[in-house]
Order: sequence, then C-alpha cells, then structure tokens
Amino acid sequence: MEKHDLLHEFPELQDKIHELKISDAHFRKLFDEYHEIEHQIRRINTGSEIANDKFVHELKAKLLFRKDEIYAYLNK
Repeated sequence: MEKHDLLHEFPELQDKIHELKISDAHFRKLFDEYHEIEHQIRRINTGSEIANDKFVHELKAKLLFRKDEIYAYLNK
C-alpha cells in the first residue's frame, strides 16, 4: 500500500511541517488527526481492521479534507 503520511505527501514542506508541529498547537492537532485517519485506513486495507465500504469511503473523504486543510495551513 502506498504511503500517504504528510512527509510523503508534501516532501518539499518537510521543514515547515516539523516547525509547525513543535510551535503550533492547532497544526499539531490537524497533523495528529490526519495521521490517525491514515493509519486507520491502512489497518483496514491490510485486513487488521474490518469496516464496510461506506465507512471506508467516509474515512477517505475525511482524510482528503484534512489534507487540504493542512496544505492551506502550510501555505499561509
């Protein structure tokens, strides 16, 4: 399965991601939520967790929304 963590998604913004994780509580919350959703999707895709298609679709939509929110935050 392809990695979708933020450092793979935005390698050019790695330094800014690291800086904001340390200095900005709101960004840290967004970052943690993104990775929690991403890990849950990975567990479902590998069979470690079971979920119906509707739930998986909702998780993926939530992940994309959070990713867009983080990208906008990174480019303020």
